[in-house]
Amino acid sequence: MTLPPPFDTGPALALPALCAGIVLGLAHFALLHRVAALYLGGGSVLRALALQAARLAMLAAFLALLAQAGALPLLAGTLGLLLGRRTVLRRRSGAP
Repeated sequence: MTLPPPFDTGPALALPALCAGIVLGLAHFALLHRVAALYLGGGSVLRALALQAARLAMLAAFLALLAQAGALPLLAGTLGLLLGRRTVLRRRSGAP
């Protein structure tokens, strides 16, 4: 749904969407690391499945909310997710 120009909030939501995407990306990929450790380390399978389901539901809800806000917030939020992923991967690998 596209709103008329005075009510078009897409550009105004781009920066908050980017910031929220970074935070969600950090949480999402840190949880992915935790889920993989639970699977590989012989941890609780039920806990790993619950974390996996929560991680994916959180991501789906975030992207659906941004899709309702428009293309620009959706792209900004997705960029934030990728920046969060990059940060988590660098922390885990020890790269600068």
